Amino acid sequence: MNFTIIYSVRYEKRIPFGVPRAKSGENSICGRLLVKSTSMGDELVISGKAPEPVGLYPHARRVGQLLFLSGVGPRERGTKKIPGVELNDAGEIISYDIETQCRSVFQNVRYILEDAGSSWANIVDVTVFLTNMKNDFAAYNRIYAEYFADNQPCRTTVEINKLPTPIAIELKVIATIE
Repeated sequence: MNFTIIYSVRYEKRIPFGVPRAKSGENSICGRLLVKSTSMGDELVISGKAPEPVGLYPHARRVGQLLFLSGVGPRERGTKKIPGVELNDAGEIISYDIETQCRSVFQNVRYILEDAGSSWANIVDVTVFLTNMKNDFAAYNRIYAEYFADNQPCRTTVEINKLPTPIAIELKVIATIE
C-alpha cells in the first residue's frame, strides 16, 4: 500500500496541502512537516503535539479533501498522564473528572487538525465513545455544546465497556481540508 507520511515538527512554519513535495519514496522537510511522498496521494499525519498513538496507526489520514482522525483520547503527549484521572498502583481508575477529560480530548483533536492543515471549523462528523453514559453524558453534552456552538457537525455518541487505556472518553472525527 502506498501513502504519504506527514510528521509535525515543532517551531517551524506550516506547509499547506497542495504544495509540491518530495518525489515518490523520498523524504523532505517542508516548513512544519516531514513528508514522505508516494504515488497514491494518501497522507498519514503524525502530530507533534497530540499524545502518541498507543498502537500502529497514525493520528489521521488524509484522502482527497477529507481528513479521518483515529480515535483520540485525553492523554498528554510525552507522558502517560491522563488529565482528570486518578489511578491506583495497579493502573485502575480510582476516580475521574469527565469535564477535564472532555476538554483535553477536544484540545488533542484540535492539535491533530491544525497539524494536518485543517481546523475545528472543518469538522463534519464526530463519533464519541463514553464508558459511562448514565453518569457522564450530561456533562459531556454541555461541554460539547460549548466547543461546537459555531460548527455543528453530525454526531453519534455510544457507550462502550472499556477503552484501551484508562480513559472515559474517546473521539473519532472526520474533517475537510481546503
